[in-house]
Amino acid sequence: MSLDSVTTSVDEAVSGFFEPIAERLGEVVFYTVPVGGTDLPLIVAWLVVAGLVFTGWFGFVQLRKFRLAIDVVRGKYDEKGSAGEVNHFQALTAAVSGTVGLGNIAGVAVAVSIGGPGATFWMILCGLLGMATKFVEVTLGVKYREVHADGTVSGGPMHYLPKGLKERFGSRGATFGKVLAVLASIMVLFFGLFGGNLFQANQSYAQVSSTFGGENGFLASSAGAVLFGLVVATLVGLVLLGGIRSIASVTSRLVPAMAGIYIVACLVVILGNVTHVPDAFQTILRGAFEADGVAGGVIGALIIGFQRAAFSNEAGLGSAPIAHSAVKTKHPASEGLVALLEPFIDTVVICTMTALTIVIANPASWGEARAGESIGGVTLTSDAFETVLPWFPTVLTVAVLLFAFSTILTWGYYGLKAWSYLFGKSKASETVFKSVWSLFVIVGALMSLDSLISLADSALFLLSVFNIIGLYLLAPVVKRELDSFLEYVRARKAGEITDGDEDQEPVKTTV
Repeated sequence: MSLDSVTTSVDEAVSGFFEPIAERLGEVVFYTVPVGGTDLPLIVAWLVVAGLVFTGWFGFVQLRKFRLAIDVVRGKYDEKGSAGEVNHFQALTAAVSGTVGLGNIAGVAVAVSIGGPGATFWMILCGLLGMATKFVEVTLGVKYREVHADGTVSGGPMHYLPKGLKERFGSRGATFGKVLAVLASIMVLFFGLFGGNLFQANQSYAQVSSTFGGENGFLASSAGAVLFGLVVATLVGLVLLGGIRSIASVTSRLVPAMAGIYIVACLVVILGNVTHVPDAFQTILRGAFEADGVAGGVIGALIIGFQRAAFSNEAGLGSAPIAHSAVKTKHPASEGLVALLEPFIDTVVICTMTALTIVIANPASWGEARAGESIGGVTLTSDAFETVLPWFPTVLTVAVLLFAFSTILTWGYYGLKAWSYLFGKSKASETVFKSVWSLFVIVGALMSLDSLISLADSALFLLSVFNIIGLYLLAPVVKRELDSFLEYVRARKAGEITDGDEDQEPVKTTV
């Protein structure tokens, strides 16, 4: 029996077993209600409402403190002797690498096809709201993290939910928080294995094999898939062995590089059609308030835009605090401010650049997609770039590889922290996880396991339900932490303290 037939049989067997489960859970998690002629997933409304609430609660912190966030990333308010493993910039790039991915390339193209150009406006607005949610969850992630005896750090919803709720509400809060933490860990682990690993490996392999050799080339064969999987798995395994320091070292170089390559390519298309730029902006603004989409007119554009942004930047899902918790700081809110830059980079900048490129280039395939034809998102984006850059598929392949590799790395770290919370932080336990994680890269190159990936999507957004409940209950803690950091910034500016002073309370260390 050939490897192709074996993998096909496994694919079909897994799909046959999990498809009913994935379909049922998807119906629950992504339950929709009719609004203005289209369907609104309640989970998207849950995320957007959280962004609105936290934006109001913290007085538009994402706008008022944007410049301060930049200063923190630059190291202006670093403190000597702070517990942690990475600096602010490395923590930011590690978290961004988990959100910037194929969705920024393909998902946005689908959004401006279904919701029309106006979906871009609502996508930007949702990204701005998500900045406030990200600020809240990351501040809590650093506040309640655990700094182990060996200097490594563990953080995320599995830590701040039980600790924070116990601190605020006593034993009942501790019990409730523990239940939420276990459920959150399971959701992170499940999505990490299938959505953050297997899916990324599968899609990047598909792009590479189609670009280099086509259907009849070596890469399209089972042997080519195994070779691709082995190479990527080896690279991933080597980086994961070094922990968050190693991951941050790679992503701090990889994220700026991949974002730079992609943004430059977008700018080439935009500048190549510079006379169409004013019309493109007018089209986007007009489409945001007029019936210009396939589904639901203005409301459809709004829903599609919000949905794309919520799915892309992961604000409120509880994943980013895991990476940000490793930062070197004595003030949790300092990293919360850094984290609010994440949705800005992911959604307001990169997703918008994709949308603007497609609207300006206006490829024939986009018109066909808006007319109702089924055309893949990657194809639409590639066609837009090809109007100016005929050789762009090669660049797109490089971008997809970089995006996928960085996502696998970051979700490997997230998955490891969830695994350690559930099964203990021992060397043997971590070795088992890293071995399984690397194996899944190879499996991803060979098989799609679509039903498991659909199930993973449901798990990820179910995580937001557990997480945001905790964010609402712990928001007063975040307010105190923000006030504390702003007072520290004021004192630093006034020269009352310097970065060498040791009068700040360090983060408590637990074993």
